[in-house]
Amino acid sequence: MSSIRFQVYFLLALCAVLVIPKSTKAHPHPEEFQNHVALFVFGDSLFDVGNNNYLKNPIGLANFWPYGETFFNHPTGRFCDGRLISDFLAEYLKLPLILPYLQPGVHQFTNGVNFASGGAGALVETHEGRVVDLKTQVLYLKNVKKQISKQIGDEETKTLLSKAIYLISIGGNEYLAPSHVFKSFSREDYVRMVIGNLTSVIKDIYKIGGRKFVFVGMGSFDCSPNIKLLNQEKGSCNKEMTALLKIHNTELPNTLEEIQDQLKEFQYVFFDFYNTLLERINNPSKFGFKEANVACCGAGLYRGILSSCGLVKGYEVCDDVSDYVFFDSVHSTEKTYKQLAKLIWTGGHNVSKPCNLKTMVEA
Repeated sequence: MSSIRFQVYFLLALCAVLVIPKSTKAHPHPEEFQNHVALFVFGDSLFDVGNNNYLKNPIGLANFWPYGETFFNHPTGRFCDGRLISDFLAEYLKLPLILPYLQPGVHQFTNGVNFASGGAGALVETHEGRVVDLKTQVLYLKNVKKQISKQIGDEETKTLLSKAIYLISIGGNEYLAPSHVFKSFSREDYVRMVIGNLTSVIKDIYKIGGRKFVFVGMGSFDCSPNIKLLNQEKGSCNKEMTALLKIHNTELPNTLEEIQDQLKEFQYVFFDFYNTLLERINNPSKFGFKEANVACCGAGLYRGILSSCGLVKGYEVCDDVSDYVFFDSVHSTEKTYKQLAKLIWTGGHNVSKPCNLKTMVEA
């Protein structure tokens, strides 16, 4: 009998050792929400972590090799060799990787969730029916709010949403491949229409409870390998696209200032994605890169054929991805994104205005 009793005590002791401590749980307790900062992510392929994997007929996918080769060692749906800007920001916020909203089985949202969809735009017409457009992404946020309220209560949910960060990147697809709508407008009016739709979404998120926003401006996609391949002057940036991107990056900060005057608790960071990426394209060695004109993965001149990485017969993959600014014909490498995320988090006024994300979180 004493031998049996000893075995029982031993098993009980072993179970006690194996119990997972509270601090390792995926979401905090209600009393912890006073200091908890969740991350809700909206936008396009810059931030898509796999939502397009679950669409019936998506405009773009990255759920095949060699996407994901660096950090995950398998494709996740991210348009990158590894992690994205949003993944690094989650790390700075002491959060786990934020999951895609459409992934089956995702029910806990207290750390946030990712709604971004590759190919999505601010305009519903942009790749309509083949992406999760921005307005639909905000409808999903409303559903998430209801689910969080059921889990932790209305007051705790209000606190969580007000302290959360709302990270947004949208508009690139309107300027990379302008829809038929563009032909009816001047450059300025077209950009205002894009920003007008974004403004409407910002106000909707504010009504839902969002207060702290991070906006990533348009990157220098006009100088990507794909554009350098397509441009009539091979190897140069596309001047028409440059004009659109620069108008957007001028108009959006002005609009954000106006919104701040209208919504008293609205706070924001605007990140200068254009110039920070362009610096790396023009002076790669200064930032630890060797190649900024040619993509790591793809086919054709500059490996710039769109959607050729992993798909087109004869596509090539570089030996050392850390040498490259671009992973595929449009999207950057994890190394590039890591550098940019750090600038969003602690960058100076010249890149993150009116403050950086760390300052906004700690305010």
